[in-house]
Amino acid sequence: MKPENQTRVSEFILLGLSDDREIQPLLFGIFLSIYLVTVFGNLLIMLAIISDSHLHTPMYFFLANLSFTDICFISTTTSKMLWNIQTESKTITYENCLSQMYFFILFAALDNFLLTVMAYDRFVAICQPLYYTVIMNPRLCGLLLLASWLLSALHSLLHDLMILRLSFCTGLEIPHFFCDLIKVVQLACSGNFLNYLVMYFSTGLLGAIPFTGILFSYYKIVSSILRISTIEGKYKAFSTCGSHLSAVTLFYVTSLGVYLSSDTTQNSRTNARASVMYTVVTPMMNPFIYSLRNKDIQQSLRKLSR
Repeated sequence: MKPENQTRVSEFILLGLSDDREIQPLLFGIFLSIYLVTVFGNLLIMLAIISDSHLHTPMYFFLANLSFTDICFISTTTSKMLWNIQTESKTITYENCLSQMYFFILFAALDNFLLTVMAYDRFVAICQPLYYTVIMNPRLCGLLLLASWLLSALHSLLHDLMILRLSFCTGLEIPHFFCDLIKVVQLACSGNFLNYLVMYFSTGLLGAIPFTGILFSYYKIVSSILRISTIEGKYKAFSTCGSHLSAVTLFYVTSLGVYLSSDTTQNSRTNARASVMYTVVTPMMNPFIYSLRNKDIQQSLRKLSR
């Protein structure tokens, strides 16, 4: 029987990471543990920053927002996967799929923008220390955060609107554990060339510009650090951006790994497993990066534990 075209579908089927029923409880336990650790760790970071007046600075203001974004980012995908495993269901409604794609793209883009803004903050702190409080004033910090949210929301909305123009066929199986944009576009029966064009152009633009900004910031930071005469001074200057550099490296390395895996293999399940690194592992690791490498956060967490 041939599949029939339809402009609107009722649901998609998420195939998940594996079809093996025996390992589903193991997957549930692993991802539930990761999810709880991520939420708890990022909440601790946020609570530490809010409760300690010494951390009411631009750097920690953006870090608190990054922690909030990471909680939302992992909740967008992992909560639905855990629910499907628990209920032994693989379906997701058309509306929920669109919502999941919207919020996934939103928080992924917001993560990227916040890391870029944090790189600019470190650039000003190290290269223009005397003017830091003047440049990174509350007004500018608020505007940078607002711009990050607006650009991310518009970017996400664009892709959702592009999906609405597509018609789909029956048997809509997504070889992933969430509604990944490119996988959904591939299922379309109608012409999807424009979707691919918009997807690659906008993603490339919003990926290349922030990444270039981060590279430029660290180029100026390293140049400024090398001009410091004492080793102690160099170490002190670099230590203020060590945590951020680790978070940036983790974010872009895992994202690039997913991109390369999609280009080098046609195994969709392999791509889905690779995406676990940046959708699940990265939000979990950020609290560890900032709590283990940042003395201010460590001191604030000790105060909370008393």
